[in-house]
Amino acid sequence: MSRIGNNPIAIPDGVTIDIKDNLITVKGNLGELTQEFSGVSIKIEDGQAWVTRPSDSKEHKAKHGLYRSLVLNMVEGVSKGWTKELELVGVGYRASNQGQKLDLALGFSHNIVFEIAPEVKVETTSEKGKNPTIKLTSHDKQLVGHIAAKIRSFRKPEPYKGKGVKFVGEQLRRKAGKSA
Repeated sequence: MSRIGNNPIAIPDGVTIDIKDNLITVKGNLGELTQEFSGVSIKIEDGQAWVTRPSDSKEHKAKHGLYRSLVLNMVEGVSKGWTKELELVGVGYRASNQGQKLDLALGFSHNIVFEIAPEVKVETTSEKGKNPTIKLTSHDKQLVGHIAAKIRSFRKPEPYKGKGVKFVGEQLRRKAGKSA
């Protein structure tokens, strides 16, 4: 039994959900998201959305919790939005942005210029004595996570000194260096 799938999804004020065939559309003040679904049915009653499955087969059980989580992420995204923060740890590592172009200096011979999707808002901050940070904000959780993972993949944190691009609050497993 899916414990996640059985929970209702509260629909806040200003958010509308339209279901046509196998397509759900969620609209809010921050934007609009659509998602295809199959193997489950979605009903809206009394300001709540319920995801139900037709049988207890393994496939239907798996999709039950999945689509409930996806719809919840869509509802939260169009009402509150999602943010991811990345931190650049290392001497000489810098980040700056001009509109949707992110310019990263990560210790390579050339800077990395990364074009960010127009749905994602990007901010960079560089304070003296602190590591530069990149803040990504959007209504689409999947897109924010994908772009953050792509930026992190340019220079993953290494285990000895911890240099690289990491998520804010991420705990890194550190290794001891050579023992003399």
